Amino acid sequence: MRSEQEIYDLILHIAKEDERIRAVYMNGSRTNPEIAIDDFCDYDIVYVVTNTLPFIKDKTWLKIFGELLMLQEPDSNDLAFGQKNDPTRSYAWLMLFKDFVRIDLQIQSIEAMQEEYGLDSLTVPLFDKDGILPKISLSNNRDYLIKKPTKAEYAGCCNEFFWCLNNVAKGIARDQMPYVIRMYYETVHKELNRMLAWHIGVTNDFAVSVGKWGKYFNRYLSEDCYNRYLLTIPDGNYDHIWKAIEESCRIFRNTAKSVAKYLGCTYNEQDDKNMMEYLDFVKARL
Repeated sequence: MRSEQEIYDLILHIAKEDERIRAVYMNGSRTNPEIAIDDFCDYDIVYVVTNTLPFIKDKTWLKIFGELLMLQEPDSNDLAFGQKNDPTRSYAWLMLFKDFVRIDLQIQSIEAMQEEYGLDSLTVPLFDKDGILPKISLSNNRDYLIKKPTKAEYAGCCNEFFWCLNNVAKGIARDQMPYVIRMYYETVHKELNRMLAWHIGVTNDFAVSVGKWGKYFNRYLSEDCYNRYLLTIPDGNYDHIWKAIEESCRIFRNTAKSVAKYLGCTYNEQDDKNMMEYLDFVKARL
C-alpha cells in the first residue's frame, strides 16, 4: 500500500502538470480533526477544471493514479437508473487500486465550485493555481454533529417506530421475509438509530458525531447498551427477528424517555402499550 505522502504527492503532481486542472481540494474523513486516520480512509479529492467533458470523454488519464482493482462511476450509474445529473458541472470516479488504496475523485467546473465550495465543513484546500478557491474556515465536523430534535421531530420518530412495527409483524405472519427485513431495517431500525443518536447528543451536549449510520455508536453508548443494541440486528430467522424487535423496543423506550425529559415533552406510553398488544396478538396466531 502506498503511503499517505505518496498519494498526496501524486494527486498534486497530476494537478500541477495538467493545465486543465486549476485547483484541488479535499473532503471526507481525512479532513476531520476529530477522527484517527487509518489505512481504510478514502482520499476524497476534487479537481476544479476548466472543462469537465474532455476528462470524461477520454478516461485514459486516470491510469496515472495506479492499477485499478475496481472502479465505480456513480454519475453514470445514476443516469442508467433515470436520475438526472449534469456532467458539465461535476463527475466522479470511485477508484480502488490493486495496492488497496482508494481515491474518490471528482472533477468540478469552476462555476460549480464557486457555488458549492465550503458548503461541507470538512473541506481542506490543497492547491490553487489562480487563487480561485474562496477563503473558508478551518476544516471541522460541525455539519456532522448530532442535531437537537424539535418536539415535532421527536414525536414523529416515536410514531414511525411503533407504527411500522405492525408492518413488520404482518410480514412475519405472511412469511414475507424480504419485506420483513426491509421494513424492519429501513423504517423501524432507522428510527431506533435516530433516537439513540439523540440520546447520545443529550449526554454529550450535542457536541459529537455518531458518523454515518451510527458507525461510532460504540464510542458513546455504554458497553451494556451497545451490546444490547447488537441484539437488535437479526438474521433471516423469524424467532431471531422477534427477539430483535423486543430488544429494539426496550432500548427505544428507555432512550426515548430520557430524550423526552431533556426536551420537556411527554413520551407516548399509549402508542407503546397498544403496539405491544398488537405484536402479542400476531405472535399468538403463528
